[in-house]
Amino acid sequence: MHVDRQQRAVALLAERDLDALLFFTRENLRHLCGFTGSDGVLLLTAAAAVFLTDSRYTTQAGSEVTAARVEEYRLQGDGVIAALRDAGVRRIGFESSLSYGKVSDLRAKGESGWEWLPLGEELDGLRLVKSAEEVAAMDAAAALNAEAFAEVEPLIRPGAVERDLALALEFAMKRRGAEEKAFDFIVASGPRGALPHGVAADRRLAAGELVTIDFGCRVDGYHSDETVTVALGDVDSELRQVFDTVLTAHDLALAAVMPGVPLAELDRIARDHIAAAGYGAFFGHGLGHGVGLAIHEAPTVSMRSKSAVREGMVFTIEPGVYLPGRGGVRIEDTVVATASGARVLTRIPKQFRNLLA
Repeated sequence: MHVDRQQRAVALLAERDLDALLFFTRENLRHLCGFTGSDGVLLLTAAAAVFLTDSRYTTQAGSEVTAARVEEYRLQGDGVIAALRDAGVRRIGFESSLSYGKVSDLRAKGESGWEWLPLGEELDGLRLVKSAEEVAAMDAAAALNAEAFAEVEPLIRPGAVERDLALALEFAMKRRGAEEKAFDFIVASGPRGALPHGVAADRRLAAGELVTIDFGCRVDGYHSDETVTVALGDVDSELRQVFDTVLTAHDLALAAVMPGVPLAELDRIARDHIAAAGYGAFFGHGLGHGVGLAIHEAPTVSMRSKSAVREGMVFTIEPGVYLPGRGGVRIEDTVVATASGARVLTRIPKQFRNLLA
């Protein structure tokens, strides 16, 4: 598996007239060679794959990593430059997400004739289409979402504290085998529901409010991501109208997922429905994002997306409407694109639910 992935990456050398590719990010290292530690570098040339790490991970790399050889460094920059010199390279591609400081250090230590070329979308494409094994891991993570939410749902009542609910969800997931939570959970109740990234706070839930809960976990390195909005008793008519609008936008976009459909078209379908209901000004973010080894990765599903749905892509559908001072609604599922449309990985029902009924 890792050899095949490395070969796809090596194909970029000829496409971009490069002599070498360098990978530093944990997600790309795990994807390309199997390394799960926190400090390592993969050097790919047409001749070989070389993995570099420090003494903390040499033994671990020896059992995990698929590469021609594993080399140990004391200082990462020095080790990378030495390996590049050994490889006899001139044009070097690297992840555009690297910090300015790290790139500057490598340039300063390298040869004056070397060319350093940042790569973004080209490398994003390496993880864009997921294998059956990758989808299975995300399917398992999504199953933990549903199980954990079922355990915690009885606690979502007036008087509960947002932070306590987030912690209960995290514990429920980890008891069931999750490696880690996917991100800081969002539990946004009442007026705080108007905050798209309203990370759980000390606020107590109250009757007559909507509560938005955005959460996920990691299984075998891969993530789940799901958002549920529920009611605590009767909510005012406009908030109910907002909920119905967002749910329909979600369902319309979901039904349109098909290989070949522009990702921007999915965003447009949901956005046009929300705008027609009078809430276009209150849906400010894109419709979704890719999910995999990173919780946010390619593809981007927004009006600015330039690519189309491909079979095997995994991404979210998450329209939202946020009314300042009043509340908000977001409804999110993670889907995998198949030849016949979207298969929804996340499992929690998204229809309107009054938990006090």
